[in-house]
Amino acid sequence: MTVAATFEIEYLQYLGEDGKPVGELPEAFRDPKALLPLFKQMLFVRTFDSKAIKLQRTGKLGTYAACLGHEATHVGIGASMKPEDVFAPSYREYGAQFMRGVKPRDVLLYWGGDERGNDFADAPHDYPWCVPISTQCLMASGAALSFKLRKQPRIAVAVCGDGGSSKTDFYAALNSAGAFTSPLVLCVVNNGWAISVPRSAQTGAETLAQKGLAGGLYCLQVDGNDLIAVLEAMRRATERARSGQGGSVIEFMTYRLHDHTTADDASRYRDDAEVQAGWTREPMLRLRTYLTDQGLWSEAQETAWIEECGRLVDIEINAYLETPVQPVEAMFDYLYADPPPELLAQRQQAIDREGRA
Repeated sequence: MTVAATFEIEYLQYLGEDGKPVGELPEAFRDPKALLPLFKQMLFVRTFDSKAIKLQRTGKLGTYAACLGHEATHVGIGASMKPEDVFAPSYREYGAQFMRGVKPRDVLLYWGGDERGNDFADAPHDYPWCVPISTQCLMASGAALSFKLRKQPRIAVAVCGDGGSSKTDFYAALNSAGAFTSPLVLCVVNNGWAISVPRSAQTGAETLAQKGLAGGLYCLQVDGNDLIAVLEAMRRATERARSGQGGSVIEFMTYRLHDHTTADDASRYRDDAEVQAGWTREPMLRLRTYLTDQGLWSEAQETAWIEECGRLVDIEINAYLETPVQPVEAMFDYLYADPPPELLAQRQQAIDREGRA
């Protein structure tokens, strides 16, 4: 028999579920002090997430997509990018976006139904949130190709979920990136569920990472609850991209500890035992243990920092709540640069019905 091709997918993990190293740490991340500010950022994201859910439950926020359990993946991605790079998120990468300059009040504005929250003034290179899954991957691939054509030392990073990796947009993005050796990093956050569809029911691929092989991309599967593994995977992928070696697909294995959104009831399709098992593997627990063992973190420090996070998040919440509501005709202001006549007529009708000139 003649074999046309064979392949292997490397799996990265450096911290076990007990917070102990499972092997030699990568050279770039052997100093545990470098992980401390990232752990604090993860705590900030979790604090924000919790308060945003409470806002929604009290009717002060619309449907909200929690990121509970994804903190290591999101913060690791954000820490690995440069300001001039382009980030194409889905709709829950708050940890990465905060590190890119997006304000928490912008996140709240968006989920409060205000499109001004989708205009990232402090992250001007980044794409707005994308609710139609994986369409942002193709946009990022186009941005990456433009960087190559212009000979700019920039990269594009897109994030989608495990369900999103089965969309045609995802395949088109990786195929074009491979064909043109573009500096694209496609990150697949595999939390096991495409809303209510289990990973086993939406693809027959042994790994999601291997999907990139068809496009000629560098592929990795990573323990997405291990911040060190996330950072090392992103280091490899971003260095390859910046040096002209082409794109990558990274599959981050993690778990969604909350419902898909506040409009979802995950107990209808997954059992309590699965969720409880997820809590034993979650990223905060293992990194907290590691930093504590290194003498860099304590319960008192965590209590003090969580209090500070709460204060900082409350400032953002108040800024969101105090933002004047836009008039009803503002719904027409975010669709076209030059609205067609029929929309302008509808806009005027909205103004007239409110009795305003």
